[in-house]
Amino acid sequence: MRRLGLIGGMTWHSTVDYYRLINEGVQARLGGSHSADLVILSVDFAPVEEMQGRGDWAGMGRLMADAARMLEAAGADGLIICANTMHRLADDITGAVRIPLIHIADAAAVEIRKKGLKAVGLLGTRYTMELDFYRRRLEQKHGLKVLVPDEPGRTTVHDVIYKELAHGVVREGSRRAYLSVIEELKRRGAEGVILGCTEIPMLVRAGDSSLPVFDTTALHAAAAVEFALS
Repeated sequence: MRRLGLIGGMTWHSTVDYYRLINEGVQARLGGSHSADLVILSVDFAPVEEMQGRGDWAGMGRLMADAARMLEAAGADGLIICANTMHRLADDITGAVRIPLIHIADAAAVEIRKKGLKAVGLLGTRYTMELDFYRRRLEQKHGLKVLVPDEPGRTTVHDVIYKELAHGVVREGSRRAYLSVIEELKRRGAEGVILGCTEIPMLVRAGDSSLPVFDTTALHAAAAVEFALS
């Protein structure tokens, strides 16, 4: 079994889900008392959030590269960033280590293409929705059409993540607001919706939405299991 290095803490709520899902996946595949071989570096999210707010991507890049080097030194064979937004720094990480990064957008895209969909909505932080690093990868590498919410939908989605979900708070009113945003994406042609923040599955489940939902936390964890056992 290959050892996985997880960069977590952004936020710790979804990192807990990664730990559970990867271990469940390994046990389901190998049976018995098997569990995953993991090394986790959980960063303090408060300074990361502050750097995001002021647009200090260079500072975050240094932080993430340092985390990747520590995991590589701890024997990791592959890396997982337990957050969608921080994949903005994928190149900083891959440039700092010799081991591969399992990209969260690729994990989502593989499942979307399996379902035969061509146009998907993307929910996430403002950075994930508005910067082009995530959409560009989905569009150029995987041939998908990606739709993001209009304003004020992007603000609603972003604010719920940072003011509620990042603190473990789940509110029914916020669920209804997200479902309204999904309905608007559907009217614009989305055939499915990517839950492109690893905390959103706390709020929106498959049965809530009129569109197929693609839970990036679960899909990324499954890709990690496949890598570990390949």
